[in-house]
Amino acid sequence: MHSNKLLLENPENNKYSVIIFDWDGTLMDSIDKIINCVVQAAKLSELPAPTPQAIRNIIGLSLDKAMDILYPMLSFAKQQQLIDAYRHQYTYLNKQQTPFYPGIKAWLGLLKEQGYLLAVATGKGRQGLDRQLLQYEVTDLFSITYCADETLSKPDPLMLNNILEELSINAEQALMIGDSSFDLEMANNANMDCIGVTYGVHSDAILSQYNPIAILSDLPTQLWKYI
Repeated sequence: MHSNKLLLENPENNKYSVIIFDWDGTLMDSIDKIINCVVQAAKLSELPAPTPQAIRNIIGLSLDKAMDILYPMLSFAKQQQLIDAYRHQYTYLNKQQTPFYPGIKAWLGLLKEQGYLLAVATGKGRQGLDRQLLQYEVTDLFSITYCADETLSKPDPLMLNNILEELSINAEQALMIGDSSFDLEMANNANMDCIGVTYGVHSDAILSQYNPIAILSDLPTQLWKYI
């Protein structure tokens, strides 16, 4: 967990005190890189490569849980070899960039100016998230960030509950935004409102099963009416 301990009064016109974002596929255009790195890691580990759709379906989970789904029969040692190969691919070998989706970075700044606390709840590991927060110079935008290697994997609500506890905020004052069923199911499990986005890994049809208050195709232009 990372927190900059910034707590703000919630302006009267803000429906929520904190907006919690998934990272990959919600804020960052990183899905293609993740797919490519899983495929290459599988090849290096002498395993059959999963289909792109199979990989999309596990994006958002912690790496160990994701690999359990893709390769349920692997030994622990072989799974760790695969995870290490993936991390090496993602960090060092694959040079594909993972920028913010268009308009997202500036829009996050506007949200913060409007008095919202911003947080991240991600399946990424801490090292990977911190590296990207520094690379894109957005560390100070977020009051708190939680990663899968610091708590339980989505859709367990522990990550969200920890954020609420750290910020001294009730679930009714928080909104979770994500592109996968795991994000919205996690919010459901925490009794928290959620919004799905359709440009990530899961479709409108899948996201709608988790009772989001909205399903959006463009966060910077469409979210304002819901918050």
